Amino acid sequence: MPRSQAPPGRGILSGIWERLKCWEGLLLVLLIVIVVVNANQTPAYLSIGNQINLFQLSIEKIIVALVMTFIIINAEIDLSVASMMGLSACVLAWLFGRGVPIPICLLAGLLIGVLGGLFNGFWIAFVELSSLVVTLATLIMYRGLARVLLEDRSIGNFSEWFDALGQKALIGPFPLAMLLFFVLLVLAIVILQYSAFGRYVFVIGNNKDVARYSGVRVRRVKMLLFTASGTIAALAGLLFAARLGAVRGDLANGFELDIITMVLLGGVSISGGSGSLYGVLLSILIVLNLRNGMSLANITGHVQTGVIGILLILSVLAPNLAEQARTILDRRRMSQAQDTAA
Repeated sequence: MPRSQAPPGRGILSGIWERLKCWEGLLLVLLIVIVVVNANQTPAYLSIGNQINLFQLSIEKIIVALVMTFIIINAEIDLSVASMMGLSACVLAWLFGRGVPIPICLLAGLLIGVLGGLFNGFWIAFVELSSLVVTLATLIMYRGLARVLLEDRSIGNFSEWFDALGQKALIGPFPLAMLLFFVLLVLAIVILQYSAFGRYVFVIGNNKDVARYSGVRVRRVKMLLFTASGTIAALAGLLFAARLGAVRGDLANGFELDIITMVLLGGVSISGGSGSLYGVLLSILIVLNLRNGMSLANITGHVQTGVIGILLILSVLAPNLAEQARTILDRRRMSQAQDTAA
């Protein structure tokens, strides 16, 4: 049946099936193995409470991982997301400590994210500096500003309703941050996989010069992506502050490692131009379940970070090795075909 005559939904289902036969299929098998091992390790692992807790402890990271997927597919990187999370939370705490109402503090925290994203985007999209260099610099700058605001203090005792947003269930067993993640996940899938803007993200990631000659507004797309990255990171920082009930200058320190690992392990190419949110979702589940299993086994946080670092290396190395193996096999087939024809 021609694609244009396919039944509604058939294209989406066939696309998902094709992905399951490649990298996403390997991730699914790995996820099943991790779940089985964890379930055998402790009976409480599969309980609803533990599964909610599994998401809740890393919910801010996985929210940021969604927008990081767009950034990396676009052949860029944003190393400043964790520092922006910390800065937005510190702005909230600093203003609150001076008697400013919480709603205004929240708006200020989000505004900082928008401005930070615009600042990154300007240097990357218009000045055309390397996103690695720019966001490495702003990683240091945003973290420094956060420490200047709070120094070594910890500010808490926020309004009860604000703490409740991060610590109590809003609908059923789900807190606000989890509900936001599911909404943002659906929105991100629709935009990246099934919209014109999503196609622009992929085209620019493959070759921005070709995209520019084809009429794609490359600068506008990059500005939108980095502005969204700063805004979502700031939102995640505010949610993190609500969940903890207190803010320090080092809040979210080192979170960029987990975030980037989730994206690259999901099959998104570090050089841009390829990847999907389906793979990133599987990768998120793998990282969350792996960390949860290690915590239940009383493995320390430093060891957990080391394991995630190894995953980051493998997530970059494995696809490259697979591509090299595929190239070698194709050459052998062509050579055999030529020998047969001769």
